[in-house]
Order: sequence, then C-alpha cells, then structure tokens
Amino acid sequence: MIRRVCLLIISIFILCGVASAQSVYSNYVPKENEVIFNQSMFKIDVVDPQFSTNWKGASYPGLRGANQLVIYTPAFGYRTNTNEFGTEAVVVGDTVTALSGADSLIPANGIVISGHGQAKKWIHENVMVGAKISIDLNKKVITSYITSDTFLYSAREKIKEVQNMMLYYVQNSSDYNQKRTSQNIAKANDYIEKAQKDSNNSQKYASRAIDYANLAMSTVIPYDSNELKGVWIRPTFYSEKDIIKVLGQLSDSGINNIFIETYYHGKTIFPSKTMQKYGFISQNEDFVGFDPLKIWINEAHKRGIKVHIWFETFYVGNKPPETNPNYILSKKPQWANYQKKNADSSTIPYSISEHNGYFIDPANPEVQRFLQELLSEIIVTYRPDGINLDYIRYPQSLDISYSNYDMSNWGYTKVARNEFRNIYGVDPIALKPNDYLWYSWRVYRANKVTDFVKKTCKLCRANNIMLTAVIFPNRGLALTTKMQDWRNWSMNNYVDGFTPLFLTCNDATAMNLMEEILRNKSSSTKLYAGLFVTFMNGATSDLMKQIHAARRFGLNGLIIFDYAHLTDMYINTLTESVFRPVRKEVVITESYTKSSVQKKD
Repeated sequence: MIRRVCLLIISIFILCGVASAQSVYSNYVPKENEVIFNQSMFKIDVVDPQFSTNWKGASYPGLRGANQLVIYTPAFGYRTNTNEFGTEAVVVGDTVTALSGADSLIPANGIVISGHGQAKKWIHENVMVGAKISIDLNKKVITSYITSDTFLYSAREKIKEVQNMMLYYVQNSSDYNQKRTSQNIAKANDYIEKAQKDSNNSQKYASRAIDYANLAMSTVIPYDSNELKGVWIRPTFYSEKDIIKVLGQLSDSGINNIFIETYYHGKTIFPSKTMQKYGFISQNEDFVGFDPLKIWINEAHKRGIKVHIWFETFYVGNKPPETNPNYILSKKPQWANYQKKNADSSTIPYSISEHNGYFIDPANPEVQRFLQELLSEIIVTYRPDGINLDYIRYPQSLDISYSNYDMSNWGYTKVARNEFRNIYGVDPIALKPNDYLWYSWRVYRANKVTDFVKKTCKLCRANNIMLTAVIFPNRGLALTTKMQDWRNWSMNNYVDGFTPLFLTCNDATAMNLMEEILRNKSSSTKLYAGLFVTFMNGATSDLMKQIHAARRFGLNGLIIFDYAHLTDMYINTLTESVFRPVRKEVVITESYTKSSVQKKD
C-alpha cells in the first residue's frame, strides 16, 4: 500500500512538471522547404527535479545529477541553482535566446535546458543562439534544429546588442570613438542582406555577419586606464624562464594584476616554515628545488603588475587523508569539518558537490591559528600587494527549501558542538531549521568565518596590504548554505574588496548577481567582477557583454578565471580595445564554417 502511495505521489510530480513545461513552451515545427543544417535529439531525464522525482541529483545544486539533461520551468523557481560544471540554454517560445553556464535565471515565459557530462557535450555541439527546440514530454526527448533562420537570428541579435552598447558609450563618454565599431556593424548588416537574398548561401553570409558583429563587439568597449584588469593563475610553471614568459604575455595583454594560487589543496608553492613546524608537507612536491612565489612577485613587479596571494582558506584538497601521512588531515584529523548526517563517523567526510573536497573547521581555534601563521609568513617573507581569500566559508549544503537541508549542513565538529552547548545549553545536532535556536546556530558558524576575516584584516592593514575575498553573490544562499556573511565583512570594513565569481556565460544572470552585491555592500568596499566565461568556453561576445555590464554598474575592475583558459581567442578580443589602447584593424578572411561559428556563439 505504501509503495502504491509513493508511486502515485511521484506520478503527480511528473505530471505537474509536464503540465508546467507545456504551459510556457511552444514546440518548433519545421517549415515546408526549410533548410535544416543540423538536427539532433537527446533524452530528457527530468522536468523541474524534486527529491521524489530525481534521486540521482539529490546531492547536487539544482538537483541536476551526473550526465543528466534537465528542463527547468518557472514552476521550479526563479533560477536553476546549478553549479559551474554543466551548461545551460535559455529558451523563449521555441527559440534559444541565450547560452548560459550555471544558475540561470528562468524566464517567466520560457524554460532552461541544463546539462552535465554527456548532456553538456550534446548542448555544446548541437545548440546555439537562434536554434529551434522541440520537446516531446511523453517520450522525454528534446530535439535541436540548426536552420538558416538560426544564423540570421543570431546575427541580428548580436548586431542589436552591439548597437545598444555603442549608444551607451556615445551618450556617456565625450571622447568615445565609434568609427571601427560602426564600420563592422555596417559590414555585418551587408551580409545579412546577402543572406536574405541568396537562400543557397544564406548560412555562409549569415555566418560572416556574425563574425563582423563579433568584431564590432570586440571594439565597442573603450579602454579604461584606471580599471583593475586581472587573472587568477594556478602556477603550473616549473622554471624561472617559463614564469617570465607568462608574465611577458600577460603584460602584453594589458593585465595589471595577477592572483597567484599560493596555498591550495592543503599545500604551499613555496618552502614554508609554518607547514614544516606543524609537520605538514613543507612545499608542494611539484616545486621542490626552487621558490616560484619569489620569482612571480619579483618579475611581476618589474613589469608593473601587482601580485595577490590566492589563498584557499578552509579547503585542503580532494585526496583522501590516508593516502599521505603528512597531509593536513592525516596529521590533524581533529581539524576536519563534518556534516550533520555524518557527525559521529569515524571516517573524515568530503563534500560531494565540491570535487569531493575535504575542509577544515573554522570553529577550531587551532585551525585559525595555523592559517594566520601561514598568512603572516607569506606577508612578512614575500611582501605581496594583496591577499585574496578563497574558500572563506563552510562547505556547501543543500538549499534551505529542501527537506534534508539540515542533514547536509556542515560544522558539526566536537569543538563547535561543545562550545555551542556551553553557550546555549543545547547540542546543535538536535536542532532542526524550525527550532528557535537554529538561527543562533547559523550565526555561530558564520561568525567563526567572520572572525577569521577580521583577524586577516588586522594583519593586512598592519602591513599595508590589500585584502579581498571570493564571495558567493547570492547573499541568501551564501548565508544559509555556506555560512558566509559577506555583508557583515563589508559593513564593518573588514575587507577592501570583493572578487565574486559569476559562474555564468549569460550577461543577464551576471547583472542580477552584480546588483545583489551592490545592494548589500558598503560603498567603501570595492567590487571586482570575477568572470567565468573563459572557463566555460563561452563565446567572446558573452565575455564582452559581462564586461559591459561591469562598466555600466561602475565596478572597480575585472578578473578572468582563469589563465589556463585565457586562450588567444579571448586575448585577441580583449586587446582590441578593453584591455589595451586601440590597435590596428583586423581583417576577416573568407574561410568560415558552421562548426567554427557554433563554437564562438
């Protein structure tokens, strides 16, 4: 009987998902004699996932599991809440209007197609802006069509976007030069006319229109000499010669700040006396024999580039502690962070949704003391220009709206539980989200992170070093799922700036996140847009649109994530105007293919 009831409930959820999708969606039907360049189908795993309908996604943000293709409708909520390891396409009517990456805004009159793994690969290869979409919810199949109209739609939309951007700078800058941009828009429009008149060559001409529109977009945003132009770098370079070569490339590209990953996966890239003192691995094995941090800082300063220490605070890597006796959690297992569901486990847990990563406990005074000593060593020995705190939070839990939210919460360590019990008379493991002390338990943990930020602020100010922090833009989620109270840091002037990562290729989503931070920070806290487009292999136009958004909001600079994904395609676009004063005009060649256009757009 119970099994029948469960099946009935699941069936109701599925039917509701089908109904909600049908109410906001128009199926594409190919026109007679319409040229279809590509048609591809893929299996839909679930519409508007719930725990009851998609157990495979239960441990992941947005309830999208590995290799799944998920359809999100407005019935799911305001946004998808997914992580950066997938990709998404926004559909209005039967047309893809934007490609995103993660946590997309769900249109009130449309849907979001979201994929991970094999589904992500399918979206990348078969979906572009302007693509036509058909969904068979009974067979749970989605079909994408690339037609001649697809390329024309994409070209027209891109031209419209560039024209709007150009108008903004014309109206807001007295010395703005629109000549190159206007010339490329004119060429793009010429090719659209040719595509409309010559149906046999419409794809070729529309593709060329897209390329000229992209070129126009690369020139539309003017250079700003006062803007921080940065990049996060994992230093996978093992000689002075290689480091100097990279810095030369970055200097030529207009980069004026670098964020060097210095302490990550529980190891330092430099030979550390602090790590040695605690019995940990004294230097990342890849760098033994030389000191890369010293070279990075010395050579960067020669080129006028500032160096920030990218410091992964409470994260210690994704290798099981038992695989190396000198790992931090091998030496200090009592420092490990625990979820409520495994609080009494004899095995140190990892965060499934975060690369299976291990975390240490912000509530443990020994943890804070060790990390402060390590930061002090870096500051005194190397004199960097800034400290950039990453993973300055608890591991991620599920959203508070989910039924097992409290079981997925972190911070249930012996140290934290004992201290909280001494203050409030209750072991927090007994608390549920609707209990009156739950808020106090959340504040307790958030304050432990804030205490560390406050201490680091004092250290940096004493040494005249800039302090920035990587934050999660959605303040509510940052508080409830990661115990990160960044508004508190800003209002109390504990940080000089925020470096949030906008995990999306979509400018509308990025703008929404920028607004969220601007509403909740002090005017004295600078805001630098952390752009994730390159990591997601997004279009160059997506990168430019997000930079334009940052300029419109008056942000203090841009940081690209990350150097490994900052390919020539992106550098060439950035150095047309945004990162470097005007250079010579680029001439587009005649050789264009459908695949190259799809990769860009």
